[in-house]
Amino acid sequence: MQTNQLDTTKLFLYIFCLLLSLTISAQTKITGQITDDEGNLIDMASVTLLCQTNDSIVDFTHSKNGFYELETSIMGRLRLRFYRLGYTKETVVINITNNTDQITNNAILYQKPLELDEVIVQGNNKPFSERKDTLRFKTKYYLNGTENNIADLLQKIPGLQIDNEGTIKVGNQEIEKLMVDGDDLFERGYKILSKNMPAYPIEEVEILKNYSNNRLLKGVEESDKVALNLKLIEKSKRIWFGNIETSLGNDNFYQVKGNLMNFGKKNKYYFLTNLNNISYDATGDIENLVRPFRINEPASIGDNQNVNSILNLLPNQLNFKRSRTNFNKAELVSLNAIFNPTEKLKIKTLGFFNWDETDFYRNSMEVVDVNGTSFTNNEDYELRNKKRMAFGKLDVIYNISKTKMLEATTKYNNGDFNDGSNLVFNGNSTIENLQHQNTLFDQKISYTNKFKDKKVFLLTGRFIDEQTPQNYRLNQFFYQDLFPDSENANNVTQLSENQMQFAGINAHLLDRKKNGDLLELQLGNEYRRDELSTTFSLLEDETLLERPNGYQNETNYQVNDLYFKSKYRLKIKDLGLTGKLGFHQLFNQLKDNQISSNQNPFFINPSIGLDWEINEKNKIITSYSYNTTNAKIQDVYSDFVLTGFRSFSKGTGGFNQLDASSLFFNYQLGNWSDRFFANTFIVYSKNHDFFSTNTLIAQNYAQAEKILIEDREFVNINSKLDYYFKFISSNLKLDVGYAQSEFKNIVNSSDFRIVTSKNYNYGLEMRSGFKGIFNYHIGTKWTTTEIETTINNSFTDNISFLDLSFVFNKKFDVQVQSERYYFGNLQADNTYYFLDFDAKYKLIENKLTLGLTGKNLFNTERFRNFSVSDIGTSTTEYRLLPRFVLVKMEYRF
Repeated sequence: MQTNQLDTTKLFLYIFCLLLSLTISAQTKITGQITDDEGNLIDMASVTLLCQTNDSIVDFTHSKNGFYELETSIMGRLRLRFYRLGYTKETVVINITNNTDQITNNAILYQKPLELDEVIVQGNNKPFSERKDTLRFKTKYYLNGTENNIADLLQKIPGLQIDNEGTIKVGNQEIEKLMVDGDDLFERGYKILSKNMPAYPIEEVEILKNYSNNRLLKGVEESDKVALNLKLIEKSKRIWFGNIETSLGNDNFYQVKGNLMNFGKKNKYYFLTNLNNISYDATGDIENLVRPFRINEPASIGDNQNVNSILNLLPNQLNFKRSRTNFNKAELVSLNAIFNPTEKLKIKTLGFFNWDETDFYRNSMEVVDVNGTSFTNNEDYELRNKKRMAFGKLDVIYNISKTKMLEATTKYNNGDFNDGSNLVFNGNSTIENLQHQNTLFDQKISYTNKFKDKKVFLLTGRFIDEQTPQNYRLNQFFYQDLFPDSENANNVTQLSENQMQFAGINAHLLDRKKNGDLLELQLGNEYRRDELSTTFSLLEDETLLERPNGYQNETNYQVNDLYFKSKYRLKIKDLGLTGKLGFHQLFNQLKDNQISSNQNPFFINPSIGLDWEINEKNKIITSYSYNTTNAKIQDVYSDFVLTGFRSFSKGTGGFNQLDASSLFFNYQLGNWSDRFFANTFIVYSKNHDFFSTNTLIAQNYAQAEKILIEDREFVNINSKLDYYFKFISSNLKLDVGYAQSEFKNIVNSSDFRIVTSKNYNYGLEMRSGFKGIFNYHIGTKWTTTEIETTINNSFTDNISFLDLSFVFNKKFDVQVQSERYYFGNLQADNTYYFLDFDAKYKLIENKLTLGLTGKNLFNTERFRNFSVSDIGTSTTEYRLLPRFVLVKMEYRF
């Protein structure tokens, strides 16, 4: 394993040095000073390096204390332009050859009266600008024609990061929403927009700092949220436009997607569709659209309420691109509109329809060795998930006046799922079928009154009704040891009904003091009722043999939380102190299998925080909190429930409150928009009591019973560093992390076992920003996992990648992506390589584009990985999508 690590590191360093050598040799440094006609140095004068032929900007900077410095790899005749408000504009021509390492060019600017027109022109020629809490980036300075959608565009904006799942972050913080001309279409489900909307109509990207979801809270609440706003070019406003793209490949692979939109001042329309079987995820996590979750957000009452499914058949979460294992057949239609009938009234509608059929394949070997029990299980697993989902949302915003606003949000979701697996378990052919539904109705109404300049009152009410019935059937009977009297049983079923109703009201006062202090008071009541019913049956063919005692549940659980919360933020110059107190009076009722009980606990949740902005480059945030949480429905039912084809679990059968304390520390050096930015955080938490399990493990089944145990700890340390190397126009990212958790449980009547899990990860990547035909993105990440019980298990994995971009001209570009995966502790077949490419040719500019896309060109058919747990090890093999090549055509209208 060590040899593989060294080989990968050497390969990575070799490629990095090669790329470095290709870029360093062509860099020319341009320096000088800028003075007025009396010899005084001029600060903050703009210095712009432009192409001689088309006025495109090569580089841009400002003078600092009268001196400036630029770098470029472009050769030939260039123009150097100097400008400062209130002075003349000066332009000189410079010539750069192969032998030019450095050019010194001083400039003299002469004072002149201010002309407004000049200020406007100069502002429009800057790639970016900043005003108060808004940063604006003009996209024409960052586009190179390779962008397929909004996500591709945002990837090139400085300070923005988009991960493999489509999550957008500013620095290290995820955005709240992605708007178009100031209007939000998808809230937290913004990936639907970023993955589908084309990039060409976008003129400007705005980063909104200290963002408030409620306009009346701007300048009152203490917000560190960020959001993005996409501003359209003028010619794309108030007209219908869009695009359609069709792709067809070998072995019947295909993709069809289309966008139709009209963004006017009063009304906005955005319709999209996507049909594909190439494993493309056009939506991201749908839960972010249906159930957006915001922590400690004003008017967010009920965001943390949902129903957990008892049983599911889902693919494993892999340390691997899901698009390589997801055999799909997806169909998506989204219809969105925003209407402004009057100046005071805004109506937003959203209709979302998604059909999908996915296949997943794996073979696994699990070796269990725990407390004297040893066995090996082999599984050959084929899973098919079918889903049909319809989601509708209606937002009505009525601005009663400039200081009063009423918002109403209505949501309805209906999902129908049919999951089936064909499993060979230790040689026994096994078929599972799970039919389940999800029905959600969600109504929220919020009233906001800004009754004084810095005082706001919010009143919010919410009602949620959600149901998740399930019907599960297994054509085998593996539980002879549990039910010896049912020896003729040959299949089992489980029917479950799980329904939740929530009703809550919250009154929230925010008072920003003249000295900057902030007082917040909340009074509210939240009521939740859960009804869980499960029926487990043993059958011989279609004949019911037994519904065994101890495996049936009829549970009604009601929780009423009457609370008062207070928060005060004290501002002393650059230091902020925040104290919180939450008072909770609970009224719990539990009716479990005809046995009723009540409990009325009272508790206080305190926390204290400090944030210190030492200077513009250094910031510290730290906090401590102590929290008590109430047990949920999945913790209190008293009989066993089937949760997998060979696993059962049950709750405690009674009330419990869990206490935990946590400590958070964050140090930030620089800002995300700076050339250098570093961020380190440390999280320590201790569960003074927590739910663990007392588990009985056998080869054909496992039964887990929840138990209450005291004391477990968790620590997480992570550091990220970003540095921009101007001389090679490249950005370096380093990421180092360590996490350790401690867990206690009982397995097969053992004493309490202490399980310690440790995870180390370290990685780096570098991305170029050249203005020529070539760019690269290269990186590697190592992850080591250790599990310590009575024995120790560990493994190390590595992922490396190299992406190359070639933009030969305005018409033709090629993108190449390569990946290398290394899975530790596998004696053979532990390294896998992948190569993808995408080529585009603009046949008619801004109208017709032809393309060619290839995936998995090495035709890697399977991969294996290794994992460890507190009871043993597992080796799993997964089937991959085969090699395919698509011919594409995109038409814009």
